[in-house]
Amino acid sequence: MTLLSPAVNLDPSPSVGGGGITVVNGSALIAQEGPSGTAADIESLPTNQQISVYTVRPGDTLSGIADMFEVSINTIIGANDIKNGVIRPGQTLIILPITGIQHTVVKGETMSSLAKKYSSDAHGIAVYNDLADGQALTVGDVLLIPNGVLSTPAPAKSNSNTTKIKNIASGKTKEPYLGGSGPSISGYYVWPVAGGVITQKLHGWNGVDVGAPKGTSIYAAAGGTVIVANGNGAWNGGYGSYVVIQHPNGTQTLYAHMSKVLTSPGAQVDQGEVIGKVGSTGQSTGFHLHFEVRGATNPFASLKVGVGY
Repeated sequence: MTLLSPAVNLDPSPSVGGGGITVVNGSALIAQEGPSGTAADIESLPTNQQISVYTVRPGDTLSGIADMFEVSINTIIGANDIKNGVIRPGQTLIILPITGIQHTVVKGETMSSLAKKYSSDAHGIAVYNDLADGQALTVGDVLLIPNGVLSTPAPAKSNSNTTKIKNIASGKTKEPYLGGSGPSISGYYVWPVAGGVITQKLHGWNGVDVGAPKGTSIYAAAGGTVIVANGNGAWNGGYGSYVVIQHPNGTQTLYAHMSKVLTSPGAQVDQGEVIGKVGSTGQSTGFHLHFEVRGATNPFASLKVGVGY
């Protein structure tokens, strides 16, 4: 599943993104220096074991991006579910720190079974993830599998109906809306933080900030499939620990700066289900949730500071 491009705030001079994510010329999370398609376009500050976030620029290729990050092309394809090797400008890519696979542990898995599944090495998995050889794995933990290889799934049958969605506002069937501030879908999303109030109105990437005490529950604004659940607490483009949910109507919602992530990639979540806890990870000032909507207007954009549900 590919992340939708962030929708830029209609304010022609937005100054910050989520909780103080710096926005330069309304189009970047960190200051950029150098030509397009260089390390200046990386939206995170990568360390040896940190996942990075990269926004595709015009003229970028998978091979060029792979060379920039010193990983394999297949690593990028696998982490972002890229189909037919096609990327587009504005697309957000998750970049693993090594050539390999990111895997969320499920019940019954061991380092040996993961090594077999991904044609890797159990000892290498242990070393890279700071585990002891043979150590029991915890369900829900996210591991990096060094030099792991995804098996090729059997091609799925095409279904033309799967690309169509229901426009909640009009009731008409249409193609998914991919990018921009998007249409208004009143009533589709619920308030994502129990007792939270707006601390910063619409800014940056079509986002609002909802202040609440650390550890307050964060709810899925609408049901859907979790496509990113990164709880490592690292920079991650300024978002810190964050979750992205793909919704059946073609939109995505992003929840940033969490203290805890309580879901995993691929999980099916219901509207109102707890997916994490309020925190201040990434580039953030104070405890709050940075909440973005991609592919539609943010339903809470008109709320005044200090107002909540």
